[in-house]
Amino acid sequence: MKPIRSIRSLAIGIVAGVLLAGVAAAPASGASAKGVAPDFSLLDRNGQKVTLSELRGQVVLINFWATWCAPCRREMPLLEQIYQRYEPLGVTLLGVNVEEGPREAEVFLKETPVTFPVLFDTENVVSKLYSVEAMPTTVLVDRQGNIRFVHYGYQAGYENEYQDQIRTLVRERL
Repeated sequence: MKPIRSIRSLAIGIVAGVLLAGVAAAPASGASAKGVAPDFSLLDRNGQKVTLSELRGQVVLINFWATWCAPCRREMPLLEQIYQRYEPLGVTLLGVNVEEGPREAEVFLKETPVTFPVLFDTENVVSKLYSVEAMPTTVLVDRQGNIRFVHYGYQAGYENEYQDQIRTLVRERL
């Protein structure tokens, strides 16, 4: 019996490893499968409406996050660095908070200030539109408005992948 249990454990480990390996930059599913990024409008921290389609011509990184998500909190300062570095090259970053209200996000953002637009998806309409299944979820949209890369979750080093992918998209012409 012991060899069977070992083989079963090994098989389960291999399957789990394969599944986890695909999480980092897996293609999006549902409405956000590679193709045109679903358009949306959300209010930012100043009550101004931000519409994705109005950003056409720019590379857009959309990051779905929440304050209760520890990886989101770790990633936020790194996203700010990316925004500061690539915004002059026509890259914008939209931080889409998915909590029921902005209070917790505002408290967090006072401790961890960012200059990129933070939008509020209080009814999770946009996160459903993009089939967000993990926190954080990061979507990279090219200048034509197409989804090119999707990342589920965050681990140290993902920011390097984001930057490589941003550089690829910035080099592409309209």
